[in-house]
Amino acid sequence: MSSVATDPGPSPAPIVSQRVADLQPEGSAIRCLFSDGTSLTISRFLAGFVHVSDEIEFDSTATDPNRELHILQSASRRPREIYSALIGYVTQPKPDKRGQYFVRAAVTGSRLGARHIHLPSAAVRDYFYFSNRRRPGCEEQTLFDLLGTVPSAGPVDLRLALKVRLLELQTDAASKDRSRTVERAFNLLARPDLRSCYQALLRDPDAPALFPYGGFGALLVAGELSQDRETFFAKTILSFLPDRRQRQFRAPLRKVEFFDGHAVYRDSRRKAEVILDQISLPLAFDPTWNQWRHLISTKFGVEATFVKSGKYRFRNGEWCLVDWETALPSRLRIILPSDTQEVLATARKTYHRFGEFYDAIQNIRLRLEREPLERAELTRMCDECRIPSDFDIAQISWKPDYDSFYYNQLRKRTRKLFLFRDEYIFELEHATVVEVPQQGHATYVFSRPANLDQWVRAYARAAKDDIRQNRGNAAEQLGFLGRVMHGRNPRSWLRALRAKIGEPVDYSLAVEETP
Repeated sequence: MSSVATDPGPSPAPIVSQRVADLQPEGSAIRCLFSDGTSLTISRFLAGFVHVSDEIEFDSTATDPNRELHILQSASRRPREIYSALIGYVTQPKPDKRGQYFVRAAVTGSRLGARHIHLPSAAVRDYFYFSNRRRPGCEEQTLFDLLGTVPSAGPVDLRLALKVRLLELQTDAASKDRSRTVERAFNLLARPDLRSCYQALLRDPDAPALFPYGGFGALLVAGELSQDRETFFAKTILSFLPDRRQRQFRAPLRKVEFFDGHAVYRDSRRKAEVILDQISLPLAFDPTWNQWRHLISTKFGVEATFVKSGKYRFRNGEWCLVDWETALPSRLRIILPSDTQEVLATARKTYHRFGEFYDAIQNIRLRLEREPLERAELTRMCDECRIPSDFDIAQISWKPDYDSFYYNQLRKRTRKLFLFRDEYIFELEHATVVEVPQQGHATYVFSRPANLDQWVRAYARAAKDDIRQNRGNAAEQLGFLGRVMHGRNPRSWLRALRAKIGEPVDYSLAVEETP
């Protein structure tokens, strides 16, 4: 039976419980004066839930006591307890013993002893999905009504509706709160999983409600702390502020998965996810693009506000939480290179050629399994099979996750190129380099031999492990100089490669891309 890896957290600190004697404005905050003469400064928003004679529990030794507060209100007409804390991952909805759905949020870095916040599905539903219904006259208003569109609207229709509504609100000089409400509605409906959840709640308000984007942020709830102080049973969500930050980077278009009406970019290295439509990604894509997207060599720019999220992965016999970040659809900007259409046309044509000359290419693959072939010989074979000359036979070894940057950098330095099995063998000016066109592999660098043809055949008889371990003197005989790992940043790889092959190193290439 598998186990879920959890963070036991630090040992609870001594809890200070102070009674509020007075509340005094202090700039943009409020100072709570306690009966013993000490004080605590809190935000004006949080101060709206605190009154004279209430008690506040916190850790006075913490660097920032405001990270976790437990407020016990004295007036019976208001919620009895309020809890403010930073949360991590929020679980998927599941039913309790009475069949009512709930989610559980993990409290991060708790100093008051609480480990979890229990959130009934109704509380999640009312705060995130039905919050617009609290305004007078909007009791039956849906998020589609709020955006001025219909429930059957597709991803493009939703984004157009958002643009129109924000322009209308700007013309009417509406409050920022109105604009944020419209933006939140779009961010829920633009994600297929959250939209599906919302439409299920419209049909049945008691359906399970997903906590949007998986949690991670500052949560303020009203409810009751359990007797063992490990769980806060919330009745109402008062506020949630997700962890978020601005990010910009260049992403390979080949990593975008295309669906009907939307697309998804996921990158396990960057731990980033972006939902795209045909306005944010202005291409007339459809699901058939997935057949040849691995041949697309271009990258697109991403600028967005990302919120922290999380995914569980099964590793080493247990479930481990991996931090991810998801782009808010409303705060997304995509920049396509000017030659994108040309690159797409080339990739589509290459895929077509692979199918058109499938049998001939398979025969070439079988021969490459037995012996290395120089590029000129491969070109001659293609001519005999009447494969058009603009077809790049070298791409037959590419895997879908391979970044063409590595190949292009080696190709432009090459005097002679061999293909063997699923590898490239490049003859450079001062070295010989072996490259596997697949993510996660390393580039092998060897000294340049006197006779390349003989060296290639000797290399074909050696295993990679033999070379690394110098088993049977394989590394010595082949002149092995070492490996250069692909890594996260291709420019770091290029800097290391240039040092290995004896080129002058441009140290500006060591600068990492913005994560």
